[in-house]
Order: sequence, then C-alpha cells, then structure tokens
Amino acid sequence: MITTTTLDNGVRIVTQNIGYMHTVTTGIWVANGTRHEAPEDNGVAHFIEHMLFKGTKRRSAHQITREIDSMGGILNAFTGHEYVCYYAKVLAKFLPNAVDLLADIFLNSTFPLDEIERERKVVLQEIKMRDDAPDEFIHDRFHQNFWRGQLLGMPVLGSEETVTGLSRTSILSHKMSRYRPQDIIIAAAGNVHHDELVAILAPLFSDLFSPWLPKLNDAFLCVEKEVNLIEREMEQTLVCLGTRSFRYDHQDRYALFLLTTILGGGMSSRLFQEIREKKGLAYSVYSYIISHADSGALVVYAGTEKGHCLEVLEIAQREMSRLVTEEVPQDELDAAREQLKGKTLMSLESSDSLMMRLAKNEIYHQKQQSIEDVLANYDLVNSSDLQRVSQELIRSEFLHLEVMGQVAGLGISVEILAI
Repeated sequence: MITTTTLDNGVRIVTQNIGYMHTVTTGIWVANGTRHEAPEDNGVAHFIEHMLFKGTKRRSAHQITREIDSMGGILNAFTGHEYVCYYAKVLAKFLPNAVDLLADIFLNSTFPLDEIERERKVVLQEIKMRDDAPDEFIHDRFHQNFWRGQLLGMPVLGSEETVTGLSRTSILSHKMSRYRPQDIIIAAAGNVHHDELVAILAPLFSDLFSPWLPKLNDAFLCVEKEVNLIEREMEQTLVCLGTRSFRYDHQDRYALFLLTTILGGGMSSRLFQEIREKKGLAYSVYSYIISHADSGALVVYAGTEKGHCLEVLEIAQREMSRLVTEEVPQDELDAAREQLKGKTLMSLESSDSLMMRLAKNEIYHQKQQSIEDVLANYDLVNSSDLQRVSQELIRSEFLHLEVMGQVAGLGISVEILAI
C-alpha cells in the first residue's frame, strides 16, 4: 500500500508498506540537481552531497559512520542532473534511529572549513578517477556534448576549475536556496508504517522555507548531427552512438523501453547477437535510455578493437534502421515485453528499488503509478507503435557519435552517420 502526506510547506512523505520485508530504505530527495546550478558553481550540488556526511551539531563525521555501522545499515547519497538523494537502509527495528540520523545530516550539517578543504581534494580525485575510467568518461562526455550549451549539459562532478573555486559561502547559499520544501520528497519502502514515520518527520521538516524560485528549464535544443573523436592510448575503441529520445513522462515511454530492449537490452537483443555472438567484435555492447524532465537520448554503446570500429558502427546503424523500416515480429516483441515485466516485478523484492520508484514518480509524474498499470501499459504496445516511435526518434539528423581510443586514421566523419 502506498500512502502520501504533504506537509503545509510542501514537503512530501510517501511510503510503501511491504510487511514481510526485514528492511526499510528511506531516502530524502531534493528535486534539484546539476541543471539548477549556476555555471560558475558547477559541481556544487554534488559537493554538498559529500559535505552532509562531515558532521552536524550533534554528531561528528566519525559518529555518523559508527552509528550506521552499529545498525548494520547502509548510509549513502547520489547526485543527478535533476535531483539529489540521501538514503539509509536498515533493519525495520532500527528505522527510528536511521531516520533521526538521516534527518540530522540533512538539516543540521555544519560545513566546517577544514572539512570543506579536505573534501575538495576528495572530489578533485573523483574527477580524475572518472577521467581515468574510459567507460565512465565516454558516457559523461556524450551527455555533455549532446546537451552542449545548456545547463543540462554540465557535468555532475563539475570541473577542476569550478570545484576549486567553490567557497563555503557559495556552498551554503546553494543549499539554503535550492533545498526548497516543495522540492523535497521523503520516500520510504519496506516494513514501514506511514503514520509512525510522519510523526517522526513532520516536526523536523515543517518549518523549512526557501524564497528561491527556479528559472524555467532551458528548452531542449537538439544538437546537429555530430562526431567527436577523443584520442587516448587504449587497447579498445569505445563508441557511444545516440539519437534524441523522449522526456521522462512521455506517453510513448513504454514503447521506447521495449524498443531499447529489442535493440540492445540483453543477451538476446539484436545488437548483442549481431555484434558479439555472430561477429565476435565486442565483449560489451548494449543500448540504454537517458531521460530528463524535458528531453532524452537513446544511446548505443560498444567497446571494440580499432580495426573493427567502422564495422561495429555500420551494424549498429543497420539495426537502428531496421527498426525504422520494418515492424518487429510479434514473437520478438512478446519476449521483450516479458523481459521488462519480469525485471519490473523482480525489482519489487528490493526496498531500495521501491524507495527510488516512489520518489521518481513524485518528481516526474507528481503521482504514484501502480505496478498493475505499468504492466498493463507494456501490454498495450504493439509492433506498429514501435515502428512509429522509431521513425520519430531514429533519424540521421539527430545522430550524435562519440568515439574514444586510438582514433587517428580511422576515417570517421559525420558523413558515415546515416539511417
């Protein structure tokens, strides 16, 4: 059962009780991420995420970690382009303790100057680590270039320049303004009782206030067809080939999920079968969706040898083109449908996944959607829907390609992009 309470200041508390679970995962979400930063402060949302574990008025950083460890729990956080989440997963008997800890770091962190300087070094190392990890770097670079010139294109971690320039004043100012009560969702799933959780949280969160008003999101400007080559001494050549896609809550999202699954969503997908199983050209090959409040991308990724790069790109575009020109056979559609329905149902066995689903429904749909409705929407999609969506999204003028590795002499140019 899903239950929602909205406090007078706009803070939403939403829970899903699964009585047979041993655990509860509670997350405090702020529907405000990297795209809500000022460009000169890029990375500040992620920096705040780090700092909330560095001590409060009641607890030192060491006491925070010791307390969650003594419950046998998990305390963590993550930042995205459109939200930040702080969460704790514990056995149900420890829920009051975990919520007290989570609320304390969210509301009462002190941001000591020495901790800011220490954590600045940590974040700068995180940026270097991302840049040294080819798989992470190319996906991050794709996102930056696909949304180039827009706030949505700014990297979550920021840059060495912007992170170095963050002051304690700018960090605190961002938190005080952007952490608006109307953008805060507290989601809990597992063996949790709604009224008991509200009784704990309401006194703590009812007085929050922020006068900041967000600017309208920058309209999505589709980047022209483009190729970016990144020279790096590597054994493999990595490829991200993408096209425009739908916003998070688009009515055709279920057809898009099925389309992506058929294209590269598993071992039986077309890309996996053609590129890995039949040709042996790659170990890792798949497709995925990036979804934001106003836009999205459908991306194909593969890691291959330099000499096979052009062939992999040709196969990827051929399989994308087939989705545009041919209807998907009914048996292939049915298999993809059952694959997605199975993954959806299996996710219900994790309080983490349930908590995230509750929060994202609030952020992007402003309401909860039952699992039964989700499964029914998959059942409504037919082959003509898949072809119609493919024809809308998979078009030569929308293609964007990032290639990283020993790219010199590959002969890759924008002219090879054609659907």
